[in-house]
Amino acid sequence: MPVDQWLGMNEGRYSVGVRELCCREAAHSDFRTAAEDLACVGQIQLSHETVRQIVEAEGRRALRQQRSGTLGPDWTAQDCRSGPQEPTCLVAGADGVMVPVVTEAEKEKRRKRRGRRKKGQAPRRPIPRGSDLPYKEFKIAAFYDPAKEHQYAVGTSGGPTQLGQLIRRIACQLQLDEAEITYCVSDGALWIRGLYRIRLPVLKAHILDYYHFRDHVVGASQGVYGQGTAESQQWRKEICGVMLEQGPEAVLNRIAELRKTVRSASKRQALENLRKFIAKRKDMLRYPQFVAAGYEIGSGPTEAFCKTLTSRLKGSSRRWDKPNAEAMMALASVRASDLWGAYWDRQRKIPA
Repeated sequence: MPVDQWLGMNEGRYSVGVRELCCREAAHSDFRTAAEDLACVGQIQLSHETVRQIVEAEGRRALRQQRSGTLGPDWTAQDCRSGPQEPTCLVAGADGVMVPVVTEAEKEKRRKRRGRRKKGQAPRRPIPRGSDLPYKEFKIAAFYDPAKEHQYAVGTSGGPTQLGQLIRRIACQLQLDEAEITYCVSDGALWIRGLYRIRLPVLKAHILDYYHFRDHVVGASQGVYGQGTAESQQWRKEICGVMLEQGPEAVLNRIAELRKTVRSASKRQALENLRKFIAKRKDMLRYPQFVAAGYEIGSGPTEAFCKTLTSRLKGSSRRWDKPNAEAMMALASVRASDLWGAYWDRQRKIPA
């Protein structure tokens, strides 16, 4: 009936409005609490198991739309201009995050607790296999303009290949090749640099997040001068200042000079670790040139997306099947990318 379609009943037993409320309530709390809040605030009486099924199904729907390209950013590189006379600029980022997942041992315990199926009982859905480890790395890709007025991020449980496919699809949707300035800021993981170089060769620079570089300097300074000492803090400030003003070659020279003066094996190793880290990423540490060109040297937006897209997945005693974790991440992506209203409007228009 037309009224059912308008309410969203063609998608199943529950209207689009009910499904949206379930997703809203379950975005930041467990399903049992979400069910209690729905009953209290919206007078919607659903069991926590029903809420879980609705939310996870909606997440899988959003994930399918993301993967097919029907759900994506509602802006392009042409919108990323800080002023009428300013060039268009689009920044990319990526990172890996650890997500708690259900292990095969835990799944086996669930299978044993089920007991035998009673006569006449409907066939049960088989319990899928669990993971080999309690935590798995999910990968996140982000795109945004320097003003942070336009942002889009997605996550995947797949490896670099799957992430690379997502990156290419999103870049096409954003018309990345038409942006006048494009670059990537990341935590310095070499797989991220390699992935973007292969998938998005149009990027003009690959920049190491300054704060990740600083953390490595802090570690080396404490290894040489001791934790919390004035000498440690002074050397850290000096090295960071040299990197910002002169670049990686000057810092490598300072490290080599200091290494000649120390005899302790542990102190020499701390300096050697920092030297290797910088030497592998010299092209990502040309901060004087990056700053002069107006590029950002911090990966704050990507780090924020990592927390936003996985906040519902983490917490005490939380364990997820990988598909359901990916589905919840897809819903979080819709909201964090300011597509929540557009997504639900689309669900109301889906024909029966």
